[in-house]
Amino acid sequence: MEMEDIEDVLGPAGLSGGGAPPGLRLPLAAVAVKPKRPRSSRIAQTRPQPEARIPGTQTIYVKTFGCSHNQSDSEYMSGQLSAFGYAITEEPEGADLWLINTCTVKNPSQSAMTTLISKSKNANKPLVVAGCVPQGSRDLKELEGISVIGVQQIDRVVEVVEETLKGHEVRLLSRKTLPSLDLPKVRKNKFIEILPINVGCLGACTYCKTKHARGHLGSYTIESLVDRVKIVVSEGVREIWLSSEDTGAYGRDIGTNLPNLLNAIVAELPADRSTMLRIGMTNPPFILEHLKEIASVLCHPCVYSFLHVPVQSGSDAVLTAMNREYTVSEFRRVVDTLCELVPGMQIATDIICGFPGETDEDFSQTVNLVKEYEFPQVHISQFYPRPGTPAARMKKVPSVEVKNRSRELTSVFESFSPYKGMEGKVERIWITEIATDGVHLVGHTKGYIQVLVIAPDSMLGTSADVKITSVGRWSVFGEVIEGSIVAKETHKENHTDLQEEYRPSQVEEATCCAADSCGVCACSDAAQQRGSGPQRPEDPNPSNGPQICGDVTRQEAAQSKLVRRNVGGTVKNNETDTAKLVGKIQQLDVATRRFPTVDTILWGGLAVSFATTVALVVLLAYKISSPPSY
Repeated sequence: MEMEDIEDVLGPAGLSGGGAPPGLRLPLAAVAVKPKRPRSSRIAQTRPQPEARIPGTQTIYVKTFGCSHNQSDSEYMSGQLSAFGYAITEEPEGADLWLINTCTVKNPSQSAMTTLISKSKNANKPLVVAGCVPQGSRDLKELEGISVIGVQQIDRVVEVVEETLKGHEVRLLSRKTLPSLDLPKVRKNKFIEILPINVGCLGACTYCKTKHARGHLGSYTIESLVDRVKIVVSEGVREIWLSSEDTGAYGRDIGTNLPNLLNAIVAELPADRSTMLRIGMTNPPFILEHLKEIASVLCHPCVYSFLHVPVQSGSDAVLTAMNREYTVSEFRRVVDTLCELVPGMQIATDIICGFPGETDEDFSQTVNLVKEYEFPQVHISQFYPRPGTPAARMKKVPSVEVKNRSRELTSVFESFSPYKGMEGKVERIWITEIATDGVHLVGHTKGYIQVLVIAPDSMLGTSADVKITSVGRWSVFGEVIEGSIVAKETHKENHTDLQEEYRPSQVEEATCCAADSCGVCACSDAAQQRGSGPQRPEDPNPSNGPQICGDVTRQEAAQSKLVRRNVGGTVKNNETDTAKLVGKIQQLDVATRRFPTVDTILWGGLAVSFATTVALVVLLAYKISSPPSY
C-alpha cells in the first residue's frame, strides 16, 4: 500500500476540520487511503517481508548526512522513536529498519545515500529516507518503492516507521507549519544542543539545491526559542549551536531580527559561563546592517567569538553569476568590522573552485583574498552541478582545471600557521568531547579554537584554564591548570559512544559535510575521498564544530584524527568534584583508558589455557604411541 501525503487526502482543515497540534501522532487508520499496487513486480519482489511484531519493539538504525540542521532533525526523529519504545542503534546489521537522513548539497552526499539504499535492499531491510533529497527531488528514481518523509514532517516519523515495518510505502512531503521545538530528542552529544532558529532562506543562489528542499524563510518565534534554551540549560547542556540555512536572515519573515533573538537568548545563559552559545553560519547580505549589534553579542562572555561567513569567491563577476547578492568589498566590511570590534575573533569561510565561467583572473582574486586574511578555517569545495539549478546549465570549467585550482588553493591555505604564538599562553576552554584516540579530551577556547588535553572523563561538561604546550596545523595541545576547573555537576558515566569524525576545520560538524545556506559542502573533495572529512555538527550547517576540510598531507591527516567522539545519552547530574580530586584521579583515569578491558584479559587467559591443554594432550599421545626403549 502507498499512502499519499496525509494533508493532501484530508484537505487543509485536517481531521474534523481542526488538524492536530505539532508532535501529536495521528493514527493512520483514521485516514481513508486506498491501497495501491506496487509500481513494478521488481519492487514487489525486493520489498522486505516484515515479521509480525508489536510496534515499538524494533531496533532502528539512524544514519545522518549533511549539516547540523540535519543532525538536529535526526535527533528529534530518534527522540520520538525512542519515546515510543523503539531502540536506536548505530549498527545497521542488527537493525529491523534503516532511517537515512539525507543531504542534497553535493553529488558525493547523494551518492552515499544511493549506496545505502542498495545495501538496505541487499540486506532485505525496510527503509525510510528523510531529509533534503526526497524533499527536493521527490521523483528521484532511486526513491521508487521506498518510504520517504520530508523536512517539515519529522514529527510524523513514528507513523512512517510503523507503516513501513508493515510493508507499506509512505510518502509525507507536503509543507506545513514548522515542527515543534519541544518534541522528544536524543542528542548525539548530550552536552551539545543544536537549536534550529529558522528553516529555508531568502536567497536564490544559482547553484543551490538546498533551497528546493528547505524552501523560503520560516522563523521560529523568539519566545519559543528562549523557552527551548531554558529547558536545555536545565538539562545540563554545555554548548548551544544556533543552526539554520542562513542565521543572519532570522526573523525577517516575522518582523524581528537576529540581534533581538541573540540578546534574548544571552539573557538566559548562566552567569557562571557553564553554557556557551555558538552562532551559526550567516551570509554577508543579512548582517551588514547589524554588524555592531552582532559584534556586541560576540563579545559576551558566554558567546564564542567565532562566525562562519561564506564568501564563495573573491571575484565580483563570479559572485554575480552565483547571484550571491553581495560584493567582495561588502564581505571585507563584515570581516574587518568583526575583527576590529571583537577581541580574538575567528572567521571561517567557504570557497567554491571552478564555478562556471570562472577565469584564471577570477580565481587569482580568490587566492589573493584568502592570502590577505589568512583565514584559520576555510572550506574548499569543487563546483558540483546540481540537477534543476541554473548553474547546472552554465558552461562548465574543465574538470582538470577545477581540480588544479582546488589543490592550489588548498596548498595556499595549508601554508598558514593560524595558531602560531599561542604556545605558553593560558586559555579558558569548554570541554565537551572525547578525541578518537581515547586519550585526549576536546575543548574549545572563547574563539572556538580546538584544544586537546589529557584529562579524566569526569571533566566532560566542565570548563578549565589550560596552558598551551604546543600548536599544530588543525588544533593546539594544552595542560589543565589545577584549581581552575569550573563545574556545577559531574557525570558518573564513562562516555564512549562514538560520533562521526570531523576535520578540525569543519564548521557545521554533524556528519557527512557542512553546508552553507546555498548548499556548498564544507568538505573538500580530496578530503572526502581519503575519508578524512566528517561525517557536525556538524555540522555543524556543519558539523558539524568549526574546523576545516581541505586536501591534507598524511601527517596532517593523522593529526586531524585527534577529533571528537560523541558523548551520548541523557545527562545525569551529581555533586561537583573538586579540582584537587580531579587532579589526583587524572593519571589513573587516563591510564585506565589505555589498558585492555577485563574481557580482553579473560579471553586471552582462556586462549593460553586451551593452547597449553592441547600441547599436553599431544605430548601424552606421543609418549603412549612411542615404543619403549631398553
